[in-house]
Amino acid sequence: MGRWEPGARERLQAAALDLYVERGFEQTTAADIAASVGLTERTFFRYFADKREVLFHGQERLTELVLEGVAAAPADATPLAVVVSALLGTAEFFPDDRREHSRRRQTVISAHPALQERELLKMAGLAATLAGALRERGAPEPAATLAAQSGATVFGVAFGQWIAEGETRSLADIQREVVTELLSMSSGAR
Repeated sequence: MGRWEPGARERLQAAALDLYVERGFEQTTAADIAASVGLTERTFFRYFADKREVLFHGQERLTELVLEGVAAAPADATPLAVVVSALLGTAEFFPDDRREHSRRRQTVISAHPALQERELLKMAGLAATLAGALRERGAPEPAATLAAQSGATVFGVAFGQWIAEGETRSLADIQREVVTELLSMSSGAR
């Protein structure tokens, strides 16, 4: 396949993940990734700033889905109810057929502190965006920040369960269960 064929970004992403799992993140270069799909290193850098970004591409779409979920929440919803709406909106980004890819991606990230840091920054940015959207809806502080940070934690816990071996529930179902658990803890039910 040549560089002019469609789907270069997707091919580079798939090849990068395969190589990271096979060889290791540190041992794989951008040139290796590009060559494995018949592209040049220069073409790789047209799509990605560096080899880490292959793993984190798509963050913009996830943020859009969060904001769409915030907008879809009823005007009188509590900050936490708005966060639940935002979380459920992210589930479409993670259909069941993407679970194995997400498992493999997480394996690579978990093995490298610099990638773990990048993942944490991504989640912190998502929480900050969510808190800002809550404030724009009129949520006061500290409610906006507490709800947003709780939402980021719920997302992280639910995502970890979703990618666990043998898991078959949808991300949305797991998110609902984790929110229920959070609410039961805060109501003193435990």
